[in-house]
Amino acid sequence: MDHGQLEALGIWTSYYDAFGNHYQLSEEAAGQLLAAMDLEPGEPVPDGRDAVVVTGPHRGEWVPSGELELEDGTRVRVDGPLPAELPLGYHHLHRDDGITTTIISSPGIAPAHPERIWGWSLQLYSVRSRRSWGVGDLDDLRRLAVWSTDQGARALLVNPVDAVVNEEEREDSPYFPSSRRFRDPLYLAVDRVPGVEALDADELARLAALARGDGERIDRGRVVAAKLAAMEQLWELRGGDEQDPGYVAFVAEQGEALQRFATFETLSELHGGGFTRWPAELRDPRGAAVAAAAEEHADRLRFHTWLQWLLDEQLRVAGAAGPLLRDLPIGVDPEGADAWEWQDVLATDTTVGAPPDELGPDGQDWLVPAFVPWKLRQAAYRPFIETLRSAFRHAAALRLDHVLGLYRLFWIPPAGPRSGTYVNQDRGPLLDILALEAHRAGAYVVGEDLGTVMDGVREDLVGRGMLRYRVLWFEEQEPAHWDRRGLGSISTHDLPSIGGLWSRADLDVLREVGAHVDEERIERMRGDLARRAGLAWDASVEDACVAAAELLGGAGCDVVVAQLEDALGTTHRINVPGTDAEQRPDNWRLPLPVLLDDLASHPTARRVVAALREARPVAGTGR
Repeated sequence: MDHGQLEALGIWTSYYDAFGNHYQLSEEAAGQLLAAMDLEPGEPVPDGRDAVVVTGPHRGEWVPSGELELEDGTRVRVDGPLPAELPLGYHHLHRDDGITTTIISSPGIAPAHPERIWGWSLQLYSVRSRRSWGVGDLDDLRRLAVWSTDQGARALLVNPVDAVVNEEEREDSPYFPSSRRFRDPLYLAVDRVPGVEALDADELARLAALARGDGERIDRGRVVAAKLAAMEQLWELRGGDEQDPGYVAFVAEQGEALQRFATFETLSELHGGGFTRWPAELRDPRGAAVAAAAEEHADRLRFHTWLQWLLDEQLRVAGAAGPLLRDLPIGVDPEGADAWEWQDVLATDTTVGAPPDELGPDGQDWLVPAFVPWKLRQAAYRPFIETLRSAFRHAAALRLDHVLGLYRLFWIPPAGPRSGTYVNQDRGPLLDILALEAHRAGAYVVGEDLGTVMDGVREDLVGRGMLRYRVLWFEEQEPAHWDRRGLGSISTHDLPSIGGLWSRADLDVLREVGAHVDEERIERMRGDLARRAGLAWDASVEDACVAAAELLGGAGCDVVVAQLEDALGTTHRINVPGTDAEQRPDNWRLPLPVLLDDLASHPTARRVVAALREARPVAGTGR
C-alpha cells in the first residue's frame, strides 16, 4: 500500500465512526479504490492544474503567461498574477504554451439569506388535489405557494423533482435521480399544458382516472404512463412540431446537455432501463451508434425536449408564486442519464454512503457513485457546474443534501461497506463554484450537515454564508438559542413525524418492518418534546403538532420550516432508512390524508399556521 499515493488522492487509510469504533483500510479495498479512480498502485496523481484555476477577488493567483479571454469576450494580456479586479464568472486563459485553462472567479461567499421567516417542507408528490392526476404536480406547487405566501410563509422546501430512470418498476425515492439537471414528467400538470383542451375530453378523463387509481399508495409508473400517453397525443396533434419562442429559446439555452438527455430517454424507451443494459455500442454517449440512433429517432428526441420545456415553464410559474427552496441530492443513479454522459468522470465501481452514526447505526449505502476528484478537476468542474446551475433554476434557495460531501465522501468499494473509507474532495474549488452559481441565481444556500462532521466544517459553512441545518431531534441546545445562521426544523423525511413520535405509531412501523429500534432514544425524544414545548403526557397529537410549531417559531435561526405532514397530524414516516420496497412499500409513496383543496380549512393546519405567523410575522404586515 503506497501511503503517499493514497494521501495525495485524499484516500483515508483509517477513520473512527460516530461511536468511536476504529476502521483500517485494507490492501484489497485500497486497490479497488485506486482502480475506481483509473490509477495503478504507485502511479503519479494527475493534478489538473492545466485544466482549471479557481480564484476570487484580490487573490491574484500566478498563472502561465497568455491571453485571458473574459466571459464577456474582452481579452487582456496576463504575465504572472491574474488581475486583482477579475470579474466574477468563467474565463479562459489561452496560454503561450498552447494550453487553454479555465479560470473561475468566485465571490467565495453565498448571498445573504432572509431574516426571521417561516415556511413548509413538503413532498410534492404527496400534495394531491382534486384536479391533479394521482400525485401532487407543479400546478399544485404553484397553488400551495400562493396560499402559503398569503398566510405569511416565505419558504417552500420541496423534495427533488429530478428525472428518474424510466422503467416499469419506477424508482420511488426522489434522492436517486437519473439526472439532476432535468425534471421528472411525474410532476407535469397535464391540464395546464397549452393546447391540451384540443384533446378528446373523454380520453383525458380516462387517462386521469387511470393515473389516480384506487390504491392507498402512489404508483408512479401508472401516473407517468398516463401522462405520457396524453402528451404523446397532443404532440401528434401538433404534428411533432413546436414553434413557441419560449421553447426555441429553451432548447438553445440548454444546448447539447438537453439533446443528450433526450437521447438517453429515447434509448431507454427502446432498450429498457439504464444504459448498462443496452447494446454495448450504445453505452458510449459520444459514439457513432448513438449519433445514428438520435438521427433515426429525431422526432422522439424533440418530444422529450418539449416535455422538459413544459416542466421548466411550470416550475418557473410555481417559483414566481412563492419562494422555492429546491433540494439537490448527493448523487445520481449509476444507470441513469447523468452517469451515462459522465461515466468517464465518475467512480462507477464504487458507491458512497455513511459509516455508522445516529441516523444509521448500521451505516448507509446510498448506491450512488462519486465524481473522481482528479477527473473532475481535469473536466474544469463542468459536471458540477451544470448540476448546480440546473438546481438553482427558478429557486430562491438551494438545499444541498449531505453538504459534507463537498469536503469528504465515504466511498464503498466492491469489498463492501465495512471496507469503505473517506475520500477528500476539492472543497475549496467546489465551495467557490457553489458561491458563484448562488450569486448568479440570486439565491441563498442551505447545507444539510447532519451526520459525522469533521472539526471546523460547520464553522466554514457559516463563514461562507451558508445556513446550517438544525433538527430538533438531534439538538441538545434549546431552539431559542440556535444560531441565527441556520435553517431549523423539527424532523426530516428520514425521521418520525411529530404525530408518529407522540402517538408511538412510528415505533409500531419500525418493529413491523424489522428496522433498528432504539426505544430508549425514542422515549427520550418524546420527553424532550414534552419538556421543551410544555406538553402534558396525555396531550393529543393535534396539540403536540401545534406546540411543536410554537417551539419552532421561537427558534433562534433565521429560517424555519415545518413539515406539511405535521400541519395535518399525520403519524406516518415518509421514509424508513435502510429498508427497501419489499420491507416497507410505504416509503416515498404515501399521499397526505387531506387534499390540497381542503388544506386551508383543516383545523390542525389552521392552528399550526397561526402559531408560526404569530412567532414570525411578515415585516410590515403584522401577519
